[in-house]
Amino acid sequence: MGAFALLPFLSLLCVLWLAFSVQLPTVWSWSWVPALGVSLDFRLDGLSLLMLLMITGVGTAVFVYAGGYLAGHPQQRRLFVLLTLFMIAMIGCVTADNLIVLFLFWEMTSLTSFMLVGFNHEEPGSRKSAQQALLVTGTGGLALLAGFIVLGLAMDTLSVSAIVARLPDLEPTPALTTALALILVGAFTKSAQFPFHFWLPNAMSAPTPVSAYLHSATMVKLGVYLLARLDPGFGEWALWEWALKLAGSITAAWGMVLALRERDLKRILAWSTVATLGTLVMLVGLRGESASVAVGALLLAHALYKAPLFFVAGNIDHGTGTRVIDRLGNLRHAMPWTAAAALIAAVSMAGMPMSFGYIAKDAILSAKEAEHVLVFVRVANTIFGAIAVAVAAVAAVRVFWRHPGNNITPEAHEGGVSLVVPPLVLALIGLVLGVFPFFVQDLIAQAAVAMTAGSQAVVVGLALDLGPALLSVGVTLGTGFLVYAFWDPLHRQFERIAVRVDPVGMATQYERALKGIPQLAAASTRWIQHGRLPGYGVVLLGFVALVTAWLLVLIWPSLDWPGWEPVSAGFVGACLLIIAGSVLSLFQADRLVLLLCTGLVGFGSAVFFLYAGAPDVAFTQFVVESVFVIVVASVLLKLRLRGLGQGLSGESWRPLAAAVSVVLGGVLALVLLVASAVPFDTSLSDFFAQQSVPAAFGRNVVNVILVDFRALDTLGEITVVMLSLLAAWPLLAAVRAQMRSAPLSAEEPVKGRQA
Repeated sequence: MGAFALLPFLSLLCVLWLAFSVQLPTVWSWSWVPALGVSLDFRLDGLSLLMLLMITGVGTAVFVYAGGYLAGHPQQRRLFVLLTLFMIAMIGCVTADNLIVLFLFWEMTSLTSFMLVGFNHEEPGSRKSAQQALLVTGTGGLALLAGFIVLGLAMDTLSVSAIVARLPDLEPTPALTTALALILVGAFTKSAQFPFHFWLPNAMSAPTPVSAYLHSATMVKLGVYLLARLDPGFGEWALWEWALKLAGSITAAWGMVLALRERDLKRILAWSTVATLGTLVMLVGLRGESASVAVGALLLAHALYKAPLFFVAGNIDHGTGTRVIDRLGNLRHAMPWTAAAALIAAVSMAGMPMSFGYIAKDAILSAKEAEHVLVFVRVANTIFGAIAVAVAAVAAVRVFWRHPGNNITPEAHEGGVSLVVPPLVLALIGLVLGVFPFFVQDLIAQAAVAMTAGSQAVVVGLALDLGPALLSVGVTLGTGFLVYAFWDPLHRQFERIAVRVDPVGMATQYERALKGIPQLAAASTRWIQHGRLPGYGVVLLGFVALVTAWLLVLIWPSLDWPGWEPVSAGFVGACLLIIAGSVLSLFQADRLVLLLCTGLVGFGSAVFFLYAGAPDVAFTQFVVESVFVIVVASVLLKLRLRGLGQGLSGESWRPLAAAVSVVLGGVLALVLLVASAVPFDTSLSDFFAQQSVPAAFGRNVVNVILVDFRALDTLGEITVVMLSLLAAWPLLAAVRAQMRSAPLSAEEPVKGRQA
């Protein structure tokens, strides 16, 4: 499996080479579907480079770790293939500069994550978690696609960089506002923002390498990446700003509070990841360069401490057979290297000095000071910081140093080199960058440029500042250690509250929605698919009438109406005949009488065509209508003689059908009036007049049109007439035969001879 681990490492080397050899930003483009304006556009700037380093760097550690974690597993190769496909999709997402291309890679991450979360597909819990993750993120993906399409149409381009550059000069429009709302839904579902936060902890049924890669460093940050990418364009819009601040703050505070409810170490880390994602979204919503710097610093810091902690949880599960913190304690003796990695990563997560987590918290503090932040946002960030310290202490201190554990496995042991080196390396990188932050200072600055509107350069001064930030960090550490000390009482108290709140929780609502889908489908099927053709007709025609009426209302002020012109008596007679047949049809229950009434509508239409200058259509209508009435009337008479088909079932008068008919007729009449007011285009008639002699060798334009230019149409009319004759022929032959075979009365021969 070394070849699989080599792939992300080579990708990391390629990204490092690009970072030092390419002038940012740089663009590559290849034509793909030019008719739709879709091209394979890829753009590398500071934000993309930061994401690529996390994707390939953490990816290399994940591939090495997976080789040891699943050593001897029969499906290990399948895991490596899926992780490789996922990495390719992530690279495509963070570099795509075309909305459609970005969406395709976005959905590729959803599909591969579905297969990764459900890796242990023989377990019902894994299948259920994978289904939930796919449904939530997939539904958000559909909303994202709609938003991209609306945004592309409104901006007349699919280029992400072009859209971001032009948006600040535009006023909010209904189309752009709709696109913004749909994009927010797509990003919030991907990054587990409230109210879509519940799917991420449930995805912890995936193997630990998957959780460390997807749910700490890469996929769940795609939503944050998209928001940060579009923030220079939408940043000044009030809807964008307040949606990010409120959703991010609620997610940050609530995610950390929900961590107190868990006893599984991996789920505790998952809820803290949800909270961190909320903090990132909140920071994207803040204005100014300092907020962009804080986003870049926290993105990197979180990847460097959360991925090692997930590795630690995996090592504990691998070495003890459990992740329940009540059963774990004093593991430093059996697992010293894992304990060291946990301690180093926890120092960064808690934001202690000499770690890159401290640098990130200092940047967050500067971002909040640079802008007036609501009290709610400050309180949410305080809760996040304090419980983050407690979570770090649980992961590093409780299970390794203090808590005795209730059911520790005597066979607890340290894993192999491939299980120990990846968390140690990533955690040590976070420690080194905390002491020497200038190594990534330029990278964070370039990422901040990509996230800041109209900024040509961002001055970043990442340094181990032990000044004002130290007091804030000290307060957070003190509060966090207090929460850690009372973790178990807080857990019990919160569990009592959660039992009462859970029935209205989002996870419960999701389960109810899943159960309601079959019930809704059954009810709608019984209501719509009732098996009655008249009902289908009412629904279909009513829908057409309402949509057409709505479109007319939208363009009503700009409509032109035709002037009144006198009409001939033939038109009036035809219309009266049609109206009479229609009205009489509404009150008939006998099938034969109903047929004759509807026949009046057909004959009236034929008269109308005759006076409208379409004699060929009129004669065809006459023939077809006559034959149709004769054929059907013959069948109905035959059925009546046998005592069948006497009348329609139910009432003859149906108010709903009558109302739909009147509305549809009125709407179509308005459409015809509007169409007749448009100036007549003579180009077609001029063409026939000019081409009649040279092209068809005829001076009678009407005949030339029928025989030459509309030959297939005329052939169709002739075919209709012929088929009508063939349909009537057996009936006529049967009547004639019956007349011949019938016995004549005494008077009939005399009359016949006299005639």
